Amino acid sequence: MSGIDGTLTGMNTGMNWAAFGSAEPDLARTVESRFGAFTHHVLATLRKDGSPRTTGLEVRFLHGELWLGMMPDSLKALDLRRDPRFALQANPGEGQSLGGGDVRIAGRAIEVEDDGTKGAYVAEVEPPQPFHLFRTELTEVVRTYVEDDTYLVVQVWKPGQPLRTLKRT
Repeated sequence: MSGIDGTLTGMNTGMNWAAFGSAEPDLARTVESRFGAFTHHVLATLRKDGSPRTTGLEVRFLHGELWLGMMPDSLKALDLRRDPRFALQANPGEGQSLGGGDVRIAGRAIEVEDDGTKGAYVAEVEPPQPFHLFRTELTEVVRTYVEDDTYLVVQVWKPGQPLRTLKRT
């Protein structure tokens, strides 16, 4: 049976959003909240020549996965098909105090070709058709914020490692 929740036979989701959320639930809630505060965020991909490309993107957190949807044959989709590495930064908002901090996610984007999974996504999100759909495997989640107007705090999570917290004055 196909489903948006990654239950396809043989589908290996690696370190998906649900696994990260289980490992670090407080950080996951904060990161998801920062992404949920605005619709558009910044995606970085790699061009053919290896140089970076940044573009705007909407993201969805559904059924334990972080999903990236894109217009057909967009440059960012073509970049990810060629090299799945990405970095994603939540929109800090204009004139905002970055409540919750600045958050970034890095990982690999795996294109979803399965009609059942794409159909389940369409049923919930109703994206313009046609579109590319990518699920993500996380390699790093970073949150940076100011504590007590004194410390710059950086939290870094990587799969299989404990959360590291660094403070600077």
